[in-house]
Amino acid sequence: MILDTFVMSLSAIRVNKLRSSLTLIGVILGVASIIAVMTAISVIQSTMEKEMTVLGTQTFQVQKWPNGFSSNEQRRAAMKWPPVTVAEAQLIRENVSSVDLVGTEFWDGGKTVTYRGHTTEPATSLCGGSPEYPENNTHYIELGRNLSRMDMLTARKVVVIGNSLANELFPFSDPIGKEIRVDGNKYEVIGVFIKKESAFGGPYETMALIPGTTYTKLYGSVNARGFPRSANVTIHSKTPELLEDAIEETRQVLRKARKLKRNEEDNFYYFTSLSQIENFNQTTKGVKLGAFILGAVSLIVAGIGIMNIMLVSVTERTKEIGIRKSLGAKRSNILLQFLFEAVVLCNVGGIVGILLGFGLGNVMTLMTSFEANIPYEWAFIGMGFCSVIGITFGMIPAIKASKLNPIDALQYE
Repeated sequence: MILDTFVMSLSAIRVNKLRSSLTLIGVILGVASIIAVMTAISVIQSTMEKEMTVLGTQTFQVQKWPNGFSSNEQRRAAMKWPPVTVAEAQLIRENVSSVDLVGTEFWDGGKTVTYRGHTTEPATSLCGGSPEYPENNTHYIELGRNLSRMDMLTARKVVVIGNSLANELFPFSDPIGKEIRVDGNKYEVIGVFIKKESAFGGPYETMALIPGTTYTKLYGSVNARGFPRSANVTIHSKTPELLEDAIEETRQVLRKARKLKRNEEDNFYYFTSLSQIENFNQTTKGVKLGAFILGAVSLIVAGIGIMNIMLVSVTERTKEIGIRKSLGAKRSNILLQFLFEAVVLCNVGGIVGILLGFGLGNVMTLMTSFEANIPYEWAFIGMGFCSVIGITFGMIPAIKASKLNPIDALQYE
């Protein structure tokens, strides 16, 4: 009986193609807007989760400045804080028992690299780092060697370059031992990193790693904006289980070194791969909520439209309802038929909206190196919401149809 009622509902929708199509537009737009935003965020998040494993499960970073997903208030507060120094990194090495690698990094972008008359675009990121860089950033050496302690102690002018940079400068030769100029300064190439691309435009492929001591010798202790240079300190715990202990021990060492009182907050930031992902999720909460509210409003408006059109349909099909009732149809049969029509109408629009939303949300993957992603859970949420709208706004017309007197309905013109 329910199957027969469902088939009759589909037939009624098919007969009134134009009216059904116009009704579907609101549902499609409402569902598509929600799904498109959620898909776009899911695409970014899945790529982030993959790329932010750069710090691994045993590494965290300490720095003066907050990461990319931060508020203006956080950045303004950080401007008043002292820089994180190489001396503080040494204190961590000496006093935190749960760590085995502590590296330092100074970064500067927009550098050019020259070899035998060929100059790259000013897009190379220069890193004044330490021998711990490859392990702490999961960015390992493919050719040649890494920086050594002797390179650091003597401030040698040696460099390890990114994979794409090596291919651009040395397409047909071995780069090891060659001399290049980075930002006008001569360096001997001692190594090449493995290929490591970033969908977020990270520096890995076109970076140049030089000893941190060489960097500070050439560029001084103050950056181009007049601020004291602050190091990014990467810290590797001995085991994944010791990561939280290492973070807390490091905090206490830095707080003591900076003479912070018990009631004063940290004047430095620390983060792990997981904390960055959580920060992104927190940042996008408002966007998700806004998209859901806008989509919900669109669906409610569409639901009102469905209700009005179904009421018109009840009026137009009054005689049909009378005939069905005179042949033995019960009130429940009539109610279910009109209710099914509303629900089916909403869900057809929901399916089209979901497919459209998935397509729109993945458009960015065609123009970037982001990986396509389909958040199936939101498809189920969208379909569930469409069913609720259909039942809610289809109930009034369905009840009206089921209550019609068969004699009056048969006499209706």
